Amino acid sequence: MRRTELGLLAGIVVALAVAGAAAAWTVVRGATPATELTVDIRYSHFEPSQLSVPVGVPVTIVLRNEDPIDHEWILGDAAVHERHRTGTEPVHGARPTEVTIPSGETRRTTIMIDKAGSLQYICHLPGHEAYGMVGVLVAGG
Repeated sequence: MRRTELGLLAGIVVALAVAGAAAAWTVVRGATPATELTVDIRYSHFEPSQLSVPVGVPVTIVLRNEDPIDHEWILGDAAVHERHRTGTEPVHGARPTEVTIPSGETRRTTIMIDKAGSLQYICHLPGHEAYGMVGVLVAGG
């Protein structure tokens, strides 16, 4: 190859590399937030005890109960939790924010939070909340 042809070829290679890097940057910059989060239940505690989700985006929560006893995951504001502290529902599953997770099993639920703020997730089975089975979900944070 002649020197001018090598220079032209090198210029094309550099231009393609720059274009590829710009395209990759655009994909990363425009990436959507995680739409699936996992909460492990061990020793009657939620791990992690804090989740962050975007506002207005469906997010699937995977709840894995590794304990030898059943648990529940109730997400809501103070009024929701007060109702469940005195409630008599033995099993949950009709609402995406109220899930029963049997011992050794995994449940999935999809939620979408409409406004920024914080909600708690708590297990209201007898003694579980007092033992520390409480977490916080921050929307838009």
